[in-house]
Amino acid sequence: MAGINTVLGPVSPGELGITLMHEHLTLGFAGWDCDALAAPYDREEIATACVQALEEAKTYGLKTLVEASPNDLNRDVELDRMVSERSGINIICATGLYMEAMGKPAYFKFRSQVFDIATEIYETFMKEITQGIGDTGVKAGVIKVATGCGEISAYEEIVLKAAAKAQKETGVPIITHTEAGTMGPEQAALLISEGVDPRRIMIGHIGGSANLQYHTSVLEQGVYIAFDRLGIDFLFPDTLRTACIIGLLGIGYANRIMLSHDYAPLWLGRPTDLPDFVKPLLANWSFAHVFKNIIPSLKQAGVSGDKIDTMMIDNPRRLFAGE
Repeated sequence: MAGINTVLGPVSPGELGITLMHEHLTLGFAGWDCDALAAPYDREEIATACVQALEEAKTYGLKTLVEASPNDLNRDVELDRMVSERSGINIICATGLYMEAMGKPAYFKFRSQVFDIATEIYETFMKEITQGIGDTGVKAGVIKVATGCGEISAYEEIVLKAAAKAQKETGVPIITHTEAGTMGPEQAALLISEGVDPRRIMIGHIGGSANLQYHTSVLEQGVYIAFDRLGIDFLFPDTLRTACIIGLLGIGYANRIMLSHDYAPLWLGRPTDLPDFVKPLLANWSFAHVFKNIIPSLKQAGVSGDKIDTMMIDNPRRLFAGE
């Protein structure tokens, strides 16, 4: 691959700088547009809100953001391009498919009665990486895949194998969604068994578990991992995630860990006022939380600035460079 595909064109690995490896500008779960009371989709208004949401992170030096929405989670590369142009942030968008339970598997599952969907999914990924997404000219820079809780379904296995084939031919990294702290080792093993270089794999949402044995069983396969739901205390407390990061850094895994939030400034659907018990559990969730709160906590615990830079700058660069 000649350079790293961003929504504004290719950049070199050295141009990535401080990188958040798993974020969203919007998040729209399948079916949101079936809600008669859903707010209208106003791309201009959303772009303005996204640029504003990035401003604080920019003051900490944020240079690149991976927009991890796969094809079936309301990915909008025109929005990505608008936000990148206006914010000055490199945005790398994804091709890929979400987990079976919450994505849009019906189309390919229907076609599987007659057609080879493994080939069709692979062809989709290849088209979006090498030619562009729709008629936008924007090329995907990562492949995003996902599995459900406690198992990799037959459909998800097809998607992962298609992703592996496309990765080997294009060189773009694979990033993953894991559910509830499960299937990280299995994802890594499957992708590697299909011939993917482990240095091109980032297993996501590793902080869904506080079990260091689970973490090391992924890391021992030579892949990268991401604590990329920082700030979502509603799912798992940052105190435990931070303790796990410190522990893994202490046993020598600084060169395999990345940090991010899985944040989305705007959720599509009807406007919702969160219940009072949820609000404090999401109070820190933003594009700036890692910089404002997590990194200071790590430094207070004795983590060096060099290790912080390794996680925030060097490891993303190495993932895209295959190092």
